[in-house]
Amino acid sequence: MKKSGILNRHLAGALAELGHGDGVLVCDAGMPIPDGPRVVDLAFRAGVPSFAEVLDGLLAELVIEGATAATEVRDANPQAAALLDGHFPDLSLVPHERLKALSAGARLVVRTGEARPYANVLVRCGVFF
Repeated sequence: MKKSGILNRHLAGALAELGHGDGVLVCDAGMPIPDGPRVVDLAFRAGVPSFAEVLDGLLAELVIEGATAATEVRDANPQAAALLDGHFPDLSLVPHERLKALSAGARLVVRTGEARPYANVLVRCGVFF
């Protein structure tokens, strides 16, 4: 049994299968989940687990070379916008409809219980060397 890091077996296994260039959508409870990507649904109750909690845990385990979020996050959810800006200085912003379209190409979707709007980010995996 693992003693640290991500303990959820479904999520840990899905992360181990990711490669360079693969997309991972970390999303709030309301984001439409496209057909195609593998989904690990962590949502338990409204707000649990939070977008910030899940994102921080994933970033501790993944190498990220890019990130895309919805432009609307700036006005609708300043707390999530600040979190994303803190983690991704080169954050790319697109309209929410475009983010939903891009998410169809993700390899993995991790759904949180976040109940605030536009708490979504599509990250692109990098390599550690």
